[in-house]
Amino acid sequence: MQVVQHLRANAWTQAHDLVQREASAMANWLHGIVHIQEGDLEDAQYWYEQAGQHFRSRGTLAEELVRFEQALLPQADQAGRLA
Repeated sequence: MQVVQHLRANAWTQAHDLVQREASAMANWLHGIVHIQEGDLEDAQYWYEQAGQHFRSRGTLAEELVRFEQALLPQADQAGRLA
């Protein structure tokens, strides 16, 4: 996913531009992660809440990216089975 690649490269502006185009729970969670990288924890908390994620129990930025990618795996597996 491009947004995650941008975040890993510390290119949060590009990541933010991409993620705000989406409106799913996963996109909202990733939007929150972008705001963590920006240092904007108030907005990060808002987007975590929109995604149904627990902001106060979040990990580091790196841990959240791994957790996000792991959450994508079951969705990718299901899409592969449906194709």
